Amino acid sequence: MSHRPPSGLAAVSAALLAMSRHLEVRDVLKTIVASARELLDAEYAALGVPDDHGGFAQFVVDGVSDEQWKAIGPLPRQHGILAAMLHGGKTERLADVRKDPRFEGWPSAHPDMSDFLGLPIRDGDETIGALFLANKRCPKPEGVCGFGAEDEELLSILAQHAAIALTNARLYERSRELTIAEERSRLAHELHDAVSQKLFSLRLTAQAAAALVDRDPVRAKGELQQVAALAAEAVDELRAAVVELRPAALDEDGLVATLRTQVQVLDRAHTARVTFGSAGVRALPAAQEEALLRVTQEALHNALRHAEAGHVDVSLARRDGATVLRITDDGRGFEPNATRRAGRHLGLVSMRDRASGVGGRLTVESEPGKGTTIEMEIPGG
Repeated sequence: MSHRPPSGLAAVSAALLAMSRHLEVRDVLKTIVASARELLDAEYAALGVPDDHGGFAQFVVDGVSDEQWKAIGPLPRQHGILAAMLHGGKTERLADVRKDPRFEGWPSAHPDMSDFLGLPIRDGDETIGALFLANKRCPKPEGVCGFGAEDEELLSILAQHAAIALTNARLYERSRELTIAEERSRLAHELHDAVSQKLFSLRLTAQAAAALVDRDPVRAKGELQQVAALAAEAVDELRAAVVELRPAALDEDGLVATLRTQVQVLDRAHTARVTFGSAGVRALPAAQEEALLRVTQEALHNALRHAEAGHVDVSLARRDGATVLRITDDGRGFEPNATRRAGRHLGLVSMRDRASGVGGRLTVESEPGKGTTIEMEIPGG
């Protein structure tokens, strides 16, 4: 029985730990591919997750630059060696993939590959992906594969753990989808109740104004002013609901770009100055990014709509291994304890729930006449 050196075991352990840290499917795929390429000292590595139409739902590569990947063109189809791994369910170890009878060529911009090691990633009887490496970095005679039996055994172990990580990531994303659906249902119910009440009051007040307009114009004017106020409140309710229901551009743009865009829009839409800055923040799990976005939206709404602030600043930065969101305004402020006792939370309960729900904490500093600072801190980033 062969034994890998301690450094090899440490590398495997580090790879498996890295996989377990990620919950997003694409993050898991990237970690698997990078770990496999590093552990087996290959020039190229890739992992494909098949779809039901002969292509790939996801295809992640390591060792190829972004420019090369764009030049290669569309994602590959399930053919040749890839199809053999996905549908045949067996490991492929080849001295030269180009000489295999199943080889069907590749685009002109594709890097040249010779020796090849690939195997399916399986969850029970289902093949959920294919993991392969090419061009082992080692001296090798002509016609001999640089990847040996030990490499195959190591990649097999990695693939087994990759299957677990991928399955967990899929379950997590499905759970998130269900949570989002439940949140939308709750918001729709709240929207219906809130706006229905406003519109009902609006109709009654308008009817009262119409009845008074001839015999008591002064009172009618007061009722019409109330109509205007109720209409404004209804619009605010609708706007708030739309912000909650509108899918954020987090997946496409990331948290920093999304926050910057929203701040720029608010800065143009309001007389108050709204600014944003960030420093050293890396990508976070989707749930944490969404929580940070929602807390920012709630805090900005409070500062611009209720606090009469002249300047609101949003900042996102790393501090002692954590990501810190800070929203500061120069508005009229409030007494946090008095607000809590009076039952007027200004969304603070919701913000605290969002922070604690992703393992973070939220602090509020405010004083009448001296503005407000809301800080949310979460581990990581």
